[in-house]
Amino acid sequence: MARPTTSFRCTECGWTTPKWAGRCGECQQWGTVVEAGPTAVTQRTTSTLVADARIARPITQIAPREQSHTPTGIGEFDRVLGGGVVPGAAILLSGEPGVGKSTLLLEVASRAAQSGQRVLYVSAEESTAQVRLRAGRTGALSDELYLASETDLSVILGQIDQVRPSLVIVDSVQTVASPLIDGLAGGVAQVKEVAATLIRVAKERDLPVLLVGHVTKDGTIAGPRMLEHLVDVVCQFEGDRQTALRFVRAHKNRFGPTDEVGCFEMTGEGIAEVADPSVLFRSNATVPVSGTCVAIAMEGRRAIPVEVQALIVASKAPQPRRVVNGVDSSRVAMLLAVLERRCGMPLSEFDVYVSTVGGIRLTEPGADLAIALAIASARREKALDGHLAAIGEISLAGEIRAVAGAPQRAAEARRLGYRTLIDAGAVHVREAVRLAFASARDEKVDVPEF
Repeated sequence: MARPTTSFRCTECGWTTPKWAGRCGECQQWGTVVEAGPTAVTQRTTSTLVADARIARPITQIAPREQSHTPTGIGEFDRVLGGGVVPGAAILLSGEPGVGKSTLLLEVASRAAQSGQRVLYVSAEESTAQVRLRAGRTGALSDELYLASETDLSVILGQIDQVRPSLVIVDSVQTVASPLIDGLAGGVAQVKEVAATLIRVAKERDLPVLLVGHVTKDGTIAGPRMLEHLVDVVCQFEGDRQTALRFVRAHKNRFGPTDEVGCFEMTGEGIAEVADPSVLFRSNATVPVSGTCVAIAMEGRRAIPVEVQALIVASKAPQPRRVVNGVDSSRVAMLLAVLERRCGMPLSEFDVYVSTVGGIRLTEPGADLAIALAIASARREKALDGHLAAIGEISLAGEIRAVAGAPQRAAEARRLGYRTLIDAGAVHVREAVRLAFASARDEKVDVPEF
C-alpha cells in the first residue's frame, strides 16, 4: 500500500481536490473546502469472473417489465409523478423549511393506508406524538399507518423488516445517520450511505421509498449532487410563506414527464388540492379597472390565467421608482423603454408599480405583452375590456414574437370566456396597444380569432 495522501473535501457537495481551494470547483461555494484527512491509496480494482445469471445479454433477449403506477390518491401529486408511485422507485421531495413537505407526505401516507396498503412513516425530526397530533388535525389517522421516530439507519432497516410495509417515507434523509460511517448526520459521507442503502432496499424489495430533502440557502438540495443522481424522481415543493399556494414540480422523473406542475393550498386542516387554479390569480372586480390585463401563462403543461396590475404615478424625484412584485424587474425596465421609444409613451417621469395577483411569479417572456398593455392602460387611465387576454414576447424592436404552447393557451382563454386574444398576430406592440383600446371601446377591429 502506498503512502497516505491528504485531500480536501467540500462540505456542501462532496467535491474533492488534492489541494486546498477557497472556492469549490463543483458547487462554486466559497469557504466550504476543508481538509478531509489522509486517505490511503489502494490498488486498482481488477477484473473478476461473472456468474451466468449476471452475464451481459443482447437487449432484445431481455424481457420488458411494465412499470405500473399506483395512484397515491392525491391527483395533483400523481400528475407530477406521471400517474402515481412505481414499485421500487426512490422519490426525493425537497423544499424550504415550513413549506409543507411533511404535511404533504403525511397526507400521501394516510391516503395509501386508507386504500389498504401498509405504510411506514419514519420521522427523524419529530417525535411520534408530534406527528400524531398533526395527523389528528389533518384527518390522516389510519390503523395501517405505522409511525417511528428514528435517526439510526440500522434501526430503520429493522423497522422495515418487522413492519413489512408497502410504502416507506423517511423525513428527512439529512437527519439519518449510519453507525458504520464516521461523521455527523447531514455530512456528505452520511447522506451518501443513507441514500444508497435505502435505495438498495427499495430496488431489492420493489418497495417505493419517499425521501424528504433539505435545501441550502440558495434553494439547492443539501448534500452531494450524487443524491439527485441516485434517486429516480426529484420533486421540488415551492411556495411563498405569505400565501397559501404551493407548487410541486418534477426536475427529474424516470417514469413520467418533467414538465407537469401540481397545485396545492395550505389550509388549517392540512393541504388541499387545487384542481382548477384559474380563479386564484385574478381579481374579483366586476367593473374593469385601468392598469389591468390578463396573461395566459404556462406552468408546466398547464395554462393558467394571471392578472397583471400596473400603477403609474407622477414623480417629483430625480430618479422615478420602479417597484415590481411577481415579475422580473429587468424585464419590466426593458418593456418601459420599448413603450417609450417605440410607442411614444412618456414614462421616464413617472413612478411605475407592477404586480401580479395571488402571489404567483411570472418568469416566462410570454407575459411581456400583458405587462405592456397593463402599463399602457395605467398610463392612459383607460380600462381594457374585461374579456381580453394577451400572450406574446416583446423584442427591443417592439415586435411581438410567438411563444410556446400558443394553442393550449388559446384553448384555456376560450374556456374561461375571453372573447379577445391579442398575440403575435398583432406583429408590433404599437398595433397591440391600438387593438386593446379599440376592443375596450367595442370598436370592430381585425383581432386574431381563436
